[in-house]
Amino acid sequence: MTAAPLIAPLIVLDRLTKDYGRRRALDAVTLEVPRGRVGLLGPNGAGKSTLIKCLLGLVRPTAGRGEVLGFDIARRPLALRERVGYFPEVDCHVPDVSAAELVTLMGELAGLPRVDAIRRAHEVLDYVGLAEERYRPVGGYSAGMRQRVKLAQAIVHDPELLLLDEPTNALDPVSRERMLELIRDLGERRGMSIVYSSHLLSDVERVCDHVVILRGGSVIAQGALSDLRRGEGGAVDARVAGPPEALAAFRARLAAAGVEAQDGPGGALRLTGADLPRATVEAARDAGVQLRAFRPVRATLEDVFIEAVAAPAPGGGGA
Repeated sequence: MTAAPLIAPLIVLDRLTKDYGRRRALDAVTLEVPRGRVGLLGPNGAGKSTLIKCLLGLVRPTAGRGEVLGFDIARRPLALRERVGYFPEVDCHVPDVSAAELVTLMGELAGLPRVDAIRRAHEVLDYVGLAEERYRPVGGYSAGMRQRVKLAQAIVHDPELLLLDEPTNALDPVSRERMLELIRDLGERRGMSIVYSSHLLSDVERVCDHVVILRGGSVIAQGALSDLRRGEGGAVDARVAGPPEALAAFRARLAAAGVEAQDGPGGALRLTGADLPRATVEAARDAGVQLRAFRPVRATLEDVFIEAVAAPAPGGGGA
């Protein structure tokens, strides 16, 4: 079997389309995603679940093509799945089977010899914090423990890519925090690429460095999270100090320079306009006020998401 190129991007899709009868779930999706931690976002019915199934080679596209880790998703699905771990949204446990037995079985199904599968099962169950509970039937586990078993079975064969579908679903705050720590560790310290599908934007913002947003089966925004969270229209928050008359003069000089100043969070002034650094420094100097802080306004992932889904629809269906 010929290995995929080591430098292949994580995901490459070229007009990937999937129809279920008359309903279009994915509409000519084209994108290239680098290796790393990718957040997959979108409202209900956006096409996230269908895209994940296509990436796994479980669903054949109606048209177009795609590669994951350099492997064609339609032509080489088995070779691809050897290198991918999958954390499904729904529980996939056998209630009367222990976590050790279940994860061992998943390791064998992934191609590990029995002895290696047993060893790896104990290693990953210890990693996710279930060392003391590994021999209990999974049916008696709490929601947080069941989610950790799903993570253990997804990484038992040490995959290059981990596909996560709502991994913090139904978790209490402590369990959610533990799950996010594990996911970050897998990506940052253990070098796994991650595709993280979730409705919780704050979780994606903490874990991921790249984002793809779907709506109606089409990509409406994608890119590095740092780029998508760029300054909000070039606005900055400035903090100044001085007597009331000097502050009033500062605002007047800003207005004369074409800079709009509005009251911002925490007593800051939110400034918008052209050439803000020069205009603000000169206005502060001329008005005799102290300029104590000057920082660009950064959009949150929620801002990016709301702006993207509120834009005119590109058309298509979704699932």
